[in-house]
Amino acid sequence: MRRLLLALPFALLPLATGVAAHSHEHEHDHAEHGSLEAHEHGAAQLNVALDGKVLELQLESPAMNLVGFEHAAKSDADKAKVAAARSQLEQPQTLFGLAAGDCNVSKQELESPLFAEHKHEEHEESHDSEHSDVHAHYSLDCQKPEELKQLDLGELFKRFPATEKIQVQLIGPNGQQGMELTPAQPTLSF
Repeated sequence: MRRLLLALPFALLPLATGVAAHSHEHEHDHAEHGSLEAHEHGAAQLNVALDGKVLELQLESPAMNLVGFEHAAKSDADKAKVAAARSQLEQPQTLFGLAAGDCNVSKQELESPLFAEHKHEEHEESHDSEHSDVHAHYSLDCQKPEELKQLDLGELFKRFPATEKIQVQLIGPNGQQGMELTPAQPTLSF
């Protein structure tokens, strides 16, 4: 399954190049993170693969979309925003509208420089000028995968209103598809 998700961006690269050509705001190379897309505030990427009873989701978003900033959280208010965003991200069934399918999280990884527990002044200062991303990877075991009819990102857009669009690439029982979801159009059928 992991190989399938890693190959997904390459399989759908022709779809993504048209979208990437239009994103010029806040661009820089994310080769160190393995990302093919440019860093664009308001935009995120989501890879979804349903293989048998296993549902894999990989979300990559600029931290700006989720917490409102990208610098190391120093103030209590910033630390509270980071903790709140992390708490929301720990609820994939709600964020991705996965009430159907009887799915339970079997594995969850949340990564971001903002989530780092250790604080060193030099380390924090070096991150102040960088763009920070949040990477979330979820594996869910679904007892009734045939009941998963759609992905609904309405709750994600509601909880993280700075996220304006999400480029979704999905592999499911009906093949692969790519689509840009927005608050006005937050669903994609499996």
